[in-house]
Amino acid sequence: MLAQLQTAVSMIYPPRCITCGDMVESDFGLCGPCWRDTSFLGGVICDGCGTPLTSGGQGDTHHCDDCMRAPPPWVQGRAALIYRDTGRKMVLALKHGDRQEMARPAGLWMANMMRPLVSAGTLIVPVPLHWSRLLKRRYNQSALLAHSVAKKLELSWCPDALVRVRRTTSLEGLSREARFETLENAIHPHPKRGAQLKGKPILLIDDVMTSGATLRACADVCLGAGSGPVRILTLARAVKDA
Repeated sequence: MLAQLQTAVSMIYPPRCITCGDMVESDFGLCGPCWRDTSFLGGVICDGCGTPLTSGGQGDTHHCDDCMRAPPPWVQGRAALIYRDTGRKMVLALKHGDRQEMARPAGLWMANMMRPLVSAGTLIVPVPLHWSRLLKRRYNQSALLAHSVAKKLELSWCPDALVRVRRTTSLEGLSREARFETLENAIHPHPKRGAQLKGKPILLIDDVMTSGATLRACADVCLGAGSGPVRILTLARAVKDA
């Protein structure tokens, strides 16, 4: 009976590609052209931020020039996609297009990238939105991703362990230095639920990493609250040659 009902539903609402809307074989999938335009991260990547690297060097751990020049406060970072083509479309649709259903497949891809690195007891924490932006958007896209990742990794999560106490201007188009200056003292532990950060490994979740300024600010707050080690995970990673 259930199989018949599912068949009837699929005839009325056939599965569609999550980015272009063409019909696909299963829900939350990508069509062939969109799949080919999706740059999944893998191979040789920076252990600190997940950016792709050219092959070479010694050992299994590699770091990009930026992470060697200014080591991040977290121990490891990963991203599922490069921020271009399908990856960029997904981030923008999730962030500005009210496409909340994209968090489900995105969370699976993200969880698969981080699964070998996280330990039991890790608390998953999303990058916070200021309340005014949350009121306007109605949801925090990073929290949707964090919830999806937590379910896939079977880990605990806290959607508001961190709060953005000051509404900052958009970081888009700002220099690296301006981004860091804009975020200074903008993020704090939640007055009550921030206590969950103490003594726990943390996995910070965001939709996209560009300069890393927001994630650095969040990681610093987590470490200041007594957590650690901190790892980061994003849906997409902006790269210089993208």
